[in-house]
Amino acid sequence: MDLLLVRSLLSVAREGTIGRAAKRLGVSQSALSRRLQQLSEVLGAEVLSPHGRGVVLTEAGRLVVAEGSALVERYERMRAELVALGKLEAGTVRIGGGATAVSYLLPRAMARFRVRHPGVKFRLEEAGSREVEAAVLEDRVELGVVTLPVRARELEVRPLLRDRIVLVAATDHPLAKKRRVVPGDLAGHALIGFEGGSAIRRLIDGALASAGVEANVVMEVRSIAAILRLVDSTSSLAFVSAMSAEGRPVVEVRGLTIERELGLVTRRDRALSRAAAAFADELAKAAGRVERRG
Repeated sequence: MDLLLVRSLLSVAREGTIGRAAKRLGVSQSALSRRLQQLSEVLGAEVLSPHGRGVVLTEAGRLVVAEGSALVERYERMRAELVALGKLEAGTVRIGGGATAVSYLLPRAMARFRVRHPGVKFRLEEAGSREVEAAVLEDRVELGVVTLPVRARELEVRPLLRDRIVLVAATDHPLAKKRRVVPGDLAGHALIGFEGGSAIRRLIDGALASAGVEANVVMEVRSIAAILRLVDSTSSLAFVSAMSAEGRPVVEVRGLTIERELGLVTRRDRALSRAAAAFADELAKAAGRVERRG
């Protein structure tokens, strides 16, 4: 049903006469009368009946006014929300990422983004890279920050940064004072590790195995914050992203270089929402700043 016709009847109901309603709407009285007649034809029921020199609402007309007012209100609310989405004054960014991304990369980018677009909300999901890939494919999130490469061909990949994995130690750990060691020096020392099977854990285990080191992982944790707390409380070691190692003793392991590439994945067959597309650009800038810092 044409909302213009409904609005015409609502105006007559408010103004009391077709003449006053026509003047308020800026149309001729005959043009407004034609609209009202067309509305009656569309509905199959008369909405007005003559009364003296004017008109009154019929029973059908009163129903149309009651329901039509709600329709017009919902339509106007929808229009306002669409305008807000277009101007990034509203919207929700649904994004998933691993522990490093959720703890260190995303918060800074989100904070900068919300300074310019405070009306945009975020829904953040923390999971391993393969779980985040699945969340994107199942449309639980629009954006996913994962360790590359990805498995699914249905995903579009946007490289973000190369993330260096470093060895951190408790301040009172024997290796913390050396700052530079060889892989063999790690033998027997307790390591706090990421969850078994996670992309970053496989990367670290593979690099240590290639260097001839058998990792002595005594605890497995997903959260980086928990890993760092456990390093301190148990006087242990851990391999973590350089992004999370700020202000901590970093032990350089000569001949052992561990790096991974983080990327942003989206579904190839689905256009991003305006808010998600804008945040993807902000995230790329944030990743560039992190990489330049080294």
